[in-house]
Amino acid sequence: MAHVSKLSSLHRREFLKRASAASVAATAAPWALQLGAIGDAAAATAGGDYKALVCVFLYGGNDYGNTVIPYDVAGHQAYSAIRPTLAIGRDALAATALSPTIALPDGREMALAPGLSAVKPVFDAGRLAVMLNIGTLMAPTTLAQYKAGAVPLPPKLFSHNDQSSLWQSSNVEGARTGWGGRMADLMLSSNGRSALTCINVSGNAIFQAGDSAFQYQMGVSGKQAITGIGNSLFGSSACANLMKSLITEDRAHPMESELNRVTARSIDLQSTLTGALAGGAAMSTAFATDALAQQLRMVARLIAARALLGTTRQVFFVSVGGFDLHDNLTTRHPVLMQQVGGALASFDKALQELGMADKVTAFTASDFGRTLSSNGDGTDHGWGSHHLVMGGAVKGGRFYGTAPSVSVNGPDDVGQGRLLPTTSVDQLASTLALWMGVPPSELKTVLPNIGNFGGADLGFMA
Repeated sequence: MAHVSKLSSLHRREFLKRASAASVAATAAPWALQLGAIGDAAAATAGGDYKALVCVFLYGGNDYGNTVIPYDVAGHQAYSAIRPTLAIGRDALAATALSPTIALPDGREMALAPGLSAVKPVFDAGRLAVMLNIGTLMAPTTLAQYKAGAVPLPPKLFSHNDQSSLWQSSNVEGARTGWGGRMADLMLSSNGRSALTCINVSGNAIFQAGDSAFQYQMGVSGKQAITGIGNSLFGSSACANLMKSLITEDRAHPMESELNRVTARSIDLQSTLTGALAGGAAMSTAFATDALAQQLRMVARLIAARALLGTTRQVFFVSVGGFDLHDNLTTRHPVLMQQVGGALASFDKALQELGMADKVTAFTASDFGRTLSSNGDGTDHGWGSHHLVMGGAVKGGRFYGTAPSVSVNGPDDVGQGRLLPTTSVDQLASTLALWMGVPPSELKTVLPNIGNFGGADLGFMA
């Protein structure tokens, strides 16, 4: 497979050397680990080989039942009977009914939530795929095995913090690294500035933490400068220069010295980012004003500035919350879907404008799915869910995975319509990792459980 080839500038020997050096430094002084990540890797220039992943995390547990909805007559009738107070009418789904290039078996049909109407043209154009019933698994699991406890199950199922951590890291809350960060560990040397390999535009997430890689956090307007070290402090440039010297100069105490060196590098990166964002390729695509749209706008701007930043491989993280809808689902979920759909559609348009659509792949993720059955005004914590993968390299316009039975206590259900996943997060992640250029021999480094599954490539990437 062509997309499995190694990165041209990824040298396993250098990676092991960097990891070993960081490990030794951490033993003597744990705070030195960040410096190993911040330090610039072997020089590289951004070129046509650029690729990026963008994780769009929906915090709170997205309701799969009202995101990708049964549209065939029998399926919709069953769905409506199970959640009579929450179901979206079939007439309201006509505009977002999907016509995949490969039909689902048994006459099954699906529609996107009306709020996702903005991405239906992306699906129709073959740049968006729907992943059916995907979730955290330690190994392939049947309903009988689940009930008998015959295979290892994800610990602390239905817990927000633990399941969002499992999605992002393959481990529960408290995990030290995430699979995005472990992937980035293998790519640091491909970027002129390794500190810009993982960029989080929404806060903090274990997804981007690696053994050497760490997440560089910034906001939708860029990186916040340190107050007082600009042109003037108290009306005096001398004061500003003195302030900068105090927080960046070498010190005798090792902890003070490391802190100041990190601060100096942070100031340098802030200046570099500000200049690159100002000088990056022009982009006219309009984005909405909500938080998710603005986060993806910043990601698009960073991609436009890739040559100035010297990056060829990057992992981004954006997020939006509010999906823990035990109540008010019918009023709040459509608004969230509209935000997600609009933000993804604008991001797709921006990437096309930049000529980078086939170089960037975005995917949605969430703590877990929710119950198909209603609690009256909302739904409760579940397990498997449906998700979207978008990009010019995606073999879109179709479904991947197995469409679940539309039933409660049915063959795919561990109770109340909580889906037992039939596709694992590890399989999604390994497919994306292979596309990014991670060698097959390194997949277990990135995804420790991938060997438990029959296939590491789900085939949705070109």
